[in-house]
Amino acid sequence: MKQLILAEKPSVAKDLSKVLGANQKHKNYYEGPKVIVTWALGHLLGLKMPEDINKEWQSWQMETLPMIPKNIGIKPLPKTGHQLKAIKQLAQRKDVSEAVIATDAGREGELVARWILEWVRFDKPVKRLWISSQTDKAIKTGFAQLKPAQQYDTLYQSAIARAKADWLVGLNVTRALTVKYQDNLSAGRVQTPTLALVRQQEQQIEKFRPQTYYVIELAVGEEQARLVQKNPYALREHEQAQQLVNKMSQKNGRVMQVVEKTKTESAPLPYDLTEIQREANQRYGFSAKKTLSLVQSLYETHKIVTYPRTDSKYLTTDMKATMKERLQAVSDFAPEVKTYLKSGAVVQQKAVFNDAKVSDHHALLPTEQKPNYAKLTSDEQRIYNMIVTRFLMLFALPHKKIQQKATVAFDTEQFIFTQNKIVEAGWKTTEENKTSTINWQEGMSVAPNFAIKKELTSPPKPLNEGTLLGKMEKFSLGTPATRAEIIEKLIKSELMERTPSGLQVSPKGKQLLELVNPSLVTPELTEKWEKQLEAIAKGQFSSGAFLQQIENDTKQLVKEVKHSEQKYQDFSLTQKKCPECGELLREKNTRDGKIYVCSSNDCNYRRRKDPKLSNHRCPQCHKKMEIIEGKNGAYFRCKFDGTTEKIPTKKEQKKKMTKHEERRLMKKYSQEEPQESPLAAALKAAMEKK
Repeated sequence: MKQLILAEKPSVAKDLSKVLGANQKHKNYYEGPKVIVTWALGHLLGLKMPEDINKEWQSWQMETLPMIPKNIGIKPLPKTGHQLKAIKQLAQRKDVSEAVIATDAGREGELVARWILEWVRFDKPVKRLWISSQTDKAIKTGFAQLKPAQQYDTLYQSAIARAKADWLVGLNVTRALTVKYQDNLSAGRVQTPTLALVRQQEQQIEKFRPQTYYVIELAVGEEQARLVQKNPYALREHEQAQQLVNKMSQKNGRVMQVVEKTKTESAPLPYDLTEIQREANQRYGFSAKKTLSLVQSLYETHKIVTYPRTDSKYLTTDMKATMKERLQAVSDFAPEVKTYLKSGAVVQQKAVFNDAKVSDHHALLPTEQKPNYAKLTSDEQRIYNMIVTRFLMLFALPHKKIQQKATVAFDTEQFIFTQNKIVEAGWKTTEENKTSTINWQEGMSVAPNFAIKKELTSPPKPLNEGTLLGKMEKFSLGTPATRAEIIEKLIKSELMERTPSGLQVSPKGKQLLELVNPSLVTPELTEKWEKQLEAIAKGQFSSGAFLQQIENDTKQLVKEVKHSEQKYQDFSLTQKKCPECGELLREKNTRDGKIYVCSSNDCNYRRRKDPKLSNHRCPQCHKKMEIIEGKNGAYFRCKFDGTTEKIPTKKEQKKKMTKHEERRLMKKYSQEEPQESPLAAALKAAMEKK
């Protein structure tokens, strides 16, 4: 009898088959003496759409909202039906005794597999492979420790509750807004409050007015310190600052106290997904989606880092035994690695081992597999360097410094001079000593040497992907695995834009936030939902109670949209009229550039805003020609000299050139050849004499 193993992707299935001895390759699976390894292609099934459940829901009408089906149900996705059919045939084989879920070890991976097993009506025992790295060793260990799938039932319940909640809130509110305001307005349980975070930051920038303020500095020898104030912007006028300086200058100040403290700073913990996305955005300008893709490649293709979609920065205690082997795998990464290995690979940051703070997956780490740097792209190398550098910090000694603070008082006003003396650099190698040139002593007299400096308040910065990810994490908006996808969805739906200075809400997005329900704009409601989903995954909350609450919230949200008196202005409408029906054209962004579409629902007219550039060259100036859509079809036109040409049909393109045409072209190009240079003529004559 054989195990049917279900991986999430063909590449993972290939790796599993090598380790498990499934050497017979077929179109849709690998087979060995004891196993059959097949794969999904991401999601093969999805929740049914409204029109699949109720014919009345096929047309978008306010009367049919809210749509609250008793059972949503699942259906195959159209493009991957062939693979689903193949899995069903394998599942029905008489020699298959059980299935093993080997999809990604997380909420979405669980949903992918469970839906497939439900669809093919698999009624035999099911086990779960739960691994955090794709190395051969991890796969062998994982298969030796398979667990009953029932242990992950709560994770599946959380996943399906999340999918149904997004269906109920997203489809109902989106339909209500779209029907009411006659434009495609996409709202969602997580995407709308995320958009609102970007808009709140913009509003702070818009309200900002620069203010002048003054600071007072005291100089003692080569050192300076600023006046300590509760409100650093308190001195708004130069006269105020001058009066205070005059008052303090009447007599010498005195050193009230000199305090020395030894400060110990432990190394930072390893990365979770959100933190590495934030730092990669800050350092290299990578989008959250790009960073996730790079870490996924390091995990899946190169097998040199652990599972990427993690929300933990901690490790389990049983991982202590693996640390030396991981360190050996990166022994040539930096000179200090050999020192750590010689001293026994001792982890100095003991707090990293904490079972209570690891949920599904531990922090991002290098695996025990030695990397082949030649196979990494430059961007993969950057991300790998970040992960390994943070990992190595666990073995470095804490950073120790002696900090000296000298407080100088002029009557009630105080200045604090701070110096640091590094005792042990430890993991922090970049900080420099800031030693004092003054021998500070309590009671010491200090001359009143003041300077007044004029400064200007600086505006808040727009959110970039890194800072937005931080805010999403703070308010529990989405999960580490879905945050990048949410940002991309907002940009794709034209509610938000990437600009060189940061993220920016589009005019359409600003209006959406005005039109959508206030409870869906603030992150509190979504934060509550996300925490409940986490509780469902841990078996601490009922998925039924959660979905009942979502249904009630959906009804209220739709009701609010129906009764709203807000006005909507479609900023995408142009003043250009449709040549077919006379309605105004709407400008839309697509992958292929900007296009115009008719604003009437009954008209299908569409055309490009700007002509498409072809590879066809102008016969006059030899520059690329544009493709123009005319009344009698498309044709080539040169925007530089106005030359036009008919676009040849496929038949004409294949048609061979006649001999007459060949002679004509040869004659034309031979006439265009430059005249022979004097040097070439002399060489030619010399060669002929020989």
